[in-house]
Amino acid sequence: MEFGDIGGFLVVFAVVGGFELFDRTSFATMALASRHHPVPTWAGAALAFVASSAIAVTVGAALVALLGPGRIGWVRVAAGSFLIAYALWLWYRGPESADSAPTSARTAFAAALGTVFLLELGDTTMIIEILFVTDWGWFVVFTAGAIALILVAAWAAWLGNRLGARVEPKRLHQVVVAILVTVGALTIAYGLAPQAFAFL
Repeated sequence: MEFGDIGGFLVVFAVVGGFELFDRTSFATMALASRHHPVPTWAGAALAFVASSAIAVTVGAALVALLGPGRIGWVRVAAGSFLIAYALWLWYRGPESADSAPTSARTAFAAALGTVFLLELGDTTMIIEILFVTDWGWFVVFTAGAIALILVAAWAAWLGNRLGARVEPKRLHQVVVAILVTVGALTIAYGLAPQAFAFL
C-alpha cells in the first residue's frame, strides 16, 4: 500500500480509536471511573491498552494462529465472566459501603488494568492491529494504536467521573451494575457465538 508511514499512522489512529470509542471496554472504563478516582482508573486502563497493543503487534498474530478462533472465544468468555462477577460483587456491597469507604488509587488502578486487559484480549481492536501490522509494520501500528487507546481511556475515565459526580449514588450504583452485567453478557455471547456479531 503506497500510503506512507504518516498516512498509515493516521489510518491506524482513526480506525483503532474509532472502534474503541464506543466499544464495551470504554463503557466498562466509564463504569469504573464513576466508582473510583478517574486518574488511576485512566492509568490502569491506559496501561492495559498499551499492553494489549504490544501483544497485538508482537505475538498476537502467532497466538491467534496457535489457538485458533475457537479458543480465542474462551478468552472472551473469561473476560465477560470477570465483569459479571465484579458487577455482582458491587451489587452485594451496595452503594452505601462504596460511599463510606472510598477506594484507594491502587484499587482503582488494579480494577481498570485487570478489566480492560481481559476485555481487550482477542478483541476486535487487537485483531485490527494485527492485520494493520502487515501493511505498516509494528512500530507505526503500535504507536498509533497505543496513542489512540490512551486517549480513549482518558475520555472514558473523564466522562465516567462526570456522570458519577452528577447522578444520585443509589441510581449510579444500579446503572454501573447493569452496564457491567450487560457488557459481560455480550462479551460471553461474542466469545461463544462470534458469527452473531459479524458486524463488529
